[in-house]
Amino acid sequence: MTRDEKLQEILRKKVYDANDLVTIVELLRLPGGCPWDMEQTHKSIRNDFIEETYEVIEAIDNGDPALLREELGDVLLQVAMHARMEEEAGRCTFDDVANDICQKMIHRHPHVFGEVKAETTAQVLSNWEQIKSEEKKRETVTDKLRAIPRQYPALMRAAKVGKKAKMMDFPDAASVADKVGEELLEVREALTHESRERVAEEIGDLLLTVASLARKAGVDPELALTRATDKFIDRFSAVEKAATALGTDLEQLSDAQKDILWENAKKIARND
Repeated sequence: MTRDEKLQEILRKKVYDANDLVTIVELLRLPGGCPWDMEQTHKSIRNDFIEETYEVIEAIDNGDPALLREELGDVLLQVAMHARMEEEAGRCTFDDVANDICQKMIHRHPHVFGEVKAETTAQVLSNWEQIKSEEKKRETVTDKLRAIPRQYPALMRAAKVGKKAKMMDFPDAASVADKVGEELLEVREALTHESRERVAEEIGDLLLTVASLARKAGVDPELALTRATDKFIDRFSAVEKAATALGTDLEQLSDAQKDILWENAKKIARND
């Protein structure tokens, strides 16, 4: 079909499917399409993909099915865009991408599509990891550690590395808490005597140990930090409102006055 024929076919429709999305993206990037879409590359829309993914997570966390449907569509658009760029380069198509994930899911679920028995989630995950390691030719634990993308959020990556390196793990959460204290002392020492690079290194060690503490305690460090940040914002808001009620702003208050307002905000939050 010519470009105009594809355009007219799309315009005649009232309801669309995934194949139509592929065609729409093609039309956007063909000569005569959208100047912005035509200019985009994998790298130029890299951050858009990340942002759209987080917006899906926001919809899930908020329990908003209408927003989830919309945001899933935005992620699917990103997939279609990247697949179209690959097709233009002659490397693969959207159908190739769909084919590959279908083959992967069939191969990694031999208990559904084959003769392997897996009656528990633990068995399923064990089989998945074994099959994945065989596919990727990851023979050592180090291979698996290096395969965890550096592009992950740092806390998430640290938690995953710690989980896979469990043979070098702390025996319990209390032992990790003791190590956190040691790392904090090293940070204090570095702040007094060392360079910025050494301080950064020691703070990194402290954060890595805190991530291990969260994992050993059965806590998701990303979620824990998100909630702590939310709590800080709520308390900061209460302090700011209290300062306004006093006829001033935070910058004009002494440290002692701010401490009093902060403690009051904490008490109010605990009583809510």
